Amino acid sequence: MIIYTDSLDGMNADKLNGFFVGWSNPPTPETHLRILQGSSHIVLALDDKTGQVVGFITAISDGVSAAYIPHLEVLPTHQQHGIGSELVKRMFDALRHIYMIDLTCDPELQPFYERFGMRPLTAMIIRNYDRQSGA
Repeated sequence: MIIYTDSLDGMNADKLNGFFVGWSNPPTPETHLRILQGSSHIVLALDDKTGQVVGFITAISDGVSAAYIPHLEVLPTHQQHGIGSELVKRMFDALRHIYMIDLTCDPELQPFYERFGMRPLTAMIIRNYDRQSGA
């Protein structure tokens, strides 16, 4: 069974293995924990038997008018079971008082986010792949 939480109580890097699949320079579990700690909002999906994190979503917000969702990931072994959708729903609920909620994604992921009322928009980005690991 999957348990959802917005708390990092009892969380450690050992529970954060297997994420950032396909990244050329992925963050370590220790850096992943720092990402979670530095986010203004998080929702974690935990395996109730092992306590391992199987999915997560983060947001950075000013708490008034703007929020950005930089990360949504579900372990490959747990995909296609509605975990990602539940993480998005819970994050949107936490951010319901915010005027603008933004994220960037590849075009093939747009239909997933459109199901939650999001719409495509032109954006500008910088990616420093040499710093992708967060080290």
